[in-house]
Amino acid sequence: MDEKLNITDKWDKVFPLSEKVNHKKVTFKNHFGITLVADMYTPKNYKEKLPAIAVSGPYGAVKEQSSGLYAQEMAERGYLAIAFDPSFTGESGGYPRFMTSYDINVEDFQSAVDYLISLDNVDSERIGIIGICGWGGMALQTACIDTRIKATIVSTMYDMSRVAGNGYFDSQDSEEDRYNQRVALNNQRNEDYKNGSYALAGGVIDPLPDDAPDFVKDYHAYYKTKRGYHERSLNSNGGWAIQTNTSMMNTRLFHYSNEIRNAVMIIHGDKAHSFYMGKDAYDNMIKNSNYTNNKEFVVVKDATHTDLYDQKDKIPFDKIEKFLKDNLK
Repeated sequence: MDEKLNITDKWDKVFPLSEKVNHKKVTFKNHFGITLVADMYTPKNYKEKLPAIAVSGPYGAVKEQSSGLYAQEMAERGYLAIAFDPSFTGESGGYPRFMTSYDINVEDFQSAVDYLISLDNVDSERIGIIGICGWGGMALQTACIDTRIKATIVSTMYDMSRVAGNGYFDSQDSEEDRYNQRVALNNQRNEDYKNGSYALAGGVIDPLPDDAPDFVKDYHAYYKTKRGYHERSLNSNGGWAIQTNTSMMNTRLFHYSNEIRNAVMIIHGDKAHSFYMGKDAYDNMIKNSNYTNNKEFVVVKDATHTDLYDQKDKIPFDKIEKFLKDNLK
């Protein structure tokens, strides 16, 4: 049975529509039967089949925010690009809402690739993906399994499994800390079952406490202000279901990343609190790997984590474009 989706036909992005591209809404199903909704951006007046890019992220954002900006920029540079809402979020289907599963997250990216390959105006041999923040991690995880993806861009990434299991900056990387979190999660399961609904963790804190860390202030400046606020964004509003951490802390990503044969570029700002996650992911990807000549780690000077969400003077789009042209052949 088809899901009933509530898809708007108005332009409600946090960035303006470019005069260089055409835009429309599209839908496709993943292997779990969930309908995903995406914004498609295509360059105007193209004549040949196009290379194509699927974009998602950040984790808890919607396609009207950062991923849409990336997709539109790539369309301006000659790509057919889609920015999609992951399962259970935004305009996409899936119930219960605001839940996550790494298996389904990877499938979302793979189903986006399915869709792109099916299009008559796409060159099916030139497919790439871009993941931002937590979806940078999911893009890398997808690259581990999907050989159709010729190039993967990982921007300002989070390893969500590492944060869930170890805490920020690995500050809770102990058996005792993980045990206490398991107890809390299982107590929450009892409450959720009793209440017949999933409690939400809350989005970005608002108002900000005086002693908030700088990176929390950066999140607030994006998700809670005109710059990036969106009514469907989890991070701008009530957040994920608390139960999402059950999957996150019981999983580890990137186990086979050093076997990725196709191209991967990992981009991180040197002022980002998350820099260690991108650097470690890159180091692990090339460790004992036979496929390092098409891997690249790009450090953006003086850029914070959220700078690479929407600051076009800092997002290295020229390097992204060159990397894709070199590897989408």
